[in-house]
Amino acid sequence: MRTIALINQKGGVGKTTTAVNLSACLASLGKRVVLIDLDPQGNSSSWLGIDINHLNKSMVNVFQDELPISEILHDTCVKDMWIAPSNVTLASVERTLANKLENDTILKKSIDLLKDHYLYGNCRSEYVILDCPPSLGLLTVNALSAVREVFIPLETKVMALNGLVTLINTVNLVKDTLNPLLEVTGIIACMFDKRTNLSNKVVETIKDKFHDKLFKSIIRENTQLAECPISGQPITLYAPESRGTQDYMDLAREVISSTGEIHLSNYTTEGEREVARHYHDGEDCINT
Repeated sequence: MRTIALINQKGGVGKTTTAVNLSACLASLGKRVVLIDLDPQGNSSSWLGIDINHLNKSMVNVFQDELPISEILHDTCVKDMWIAPSNVTLASVERTLANKLENDTILKKSIDLLKDHYLYGNCRSEYVILDCPPSLGLLTVNALSAVREVFIPLETKVMALNGLVTLINTVNLVKDTLNPLLEVTGIIACMFDKRTNLSNKVVETIKDKFHDKLFKSIIRENTQLAECPISGQPITLYAPESRGTQDYMDLAREVISSTGEIHLSNYTTEGEREVARHYHDGEDCINT
């Protein structure tokens, strides 16, 4: 099971758009996907048709240790895609987390349980995607403690790289203190406008600074991408022939081709291998 957090402390960079549409495209390509909405704004949940003002079960219950994620999942309009919803109540829960012991690993325990949860028949989750809030607070730290991979969506606009150093430093701090297997494995260039030199320059700058971490698939600006949240559908259903669908399907294929598999032979010392076993249930070859 691959676990991926989409994070950026800036809003409006394409994070939720990517979380919803990448999840939908992965499901369309035959993967079983759970999308976890960790943003108190509940935009992913609303997008997929959930009435966030009348939720009986949500991520609030997970953080209050009342329910596992498996018990709050909602079906979506996409086959083999589920969502764990959130709403504004999650913001007040984040404030209370400061007074809880082990407040930075609550989510990890619940996500670990998903590995053994059957979504239907004998089928388990293959991808868990976390749509994180636009901040570096305890909800985001919980996400980083719980996942193996981080994807960073970046708009290809002026000052797109501002704050990126802080973001990566936060990831490295969590890696050093809570989750030694955490890695930034992908940067996604969003809102690309091929008509402007600026978008091209930003992409070239990202390539220069982060080399192989930038996905080859670039998300172009697209009117249908901006419209589809109102429809309650991902871009694959709202406008299946659009550039937005093409771009996110390309990204999903690229994500799948990078398998995320970890071999314990990659770790040079027995101490490192023991940490990997601890975090991944004692397996010698782990598909995270």
